[in-house]
Amino acid sequence: MLKIKKGDTVRVIAGKDNGKEGKVIAVDHKKNKVTVEGVNMITKHAKPSQANPNGGILQKEAPIDISNVMYVHKGKVTRIGFKVEGDKKVRFAKTTGEVVD
Repeated sequence: MLKIKKGDTVRVIAGKDNGKEGKVIAVDHKKNKVTVEGVNMITKHAKPSQANPNGGILQKEAPIDISNVMYVHKGKVTRIGFKVEGDKKVRFAKTTGEVVD
């Protein structure tokens, strides 16, 4: 079970984009990778198509390993844990103990 979900705000803690923050766009459970808005930008050369008649060079986010990002809770990075409240399994921030979702 991955602790980071689509829509979470995360900070990059390793690599060329170290320190950047962004929202998670996509999560790949099989490869343990996440795509973060504005992080790990690549240039992609696109042929002309119906969707993009001119083609050209596009800037696009590439996935990064989930171990290189950390969840941001109230402006600070924190680890995420799971606990059972009542009959529901919820995520909580380890620094504050507050339920995240």
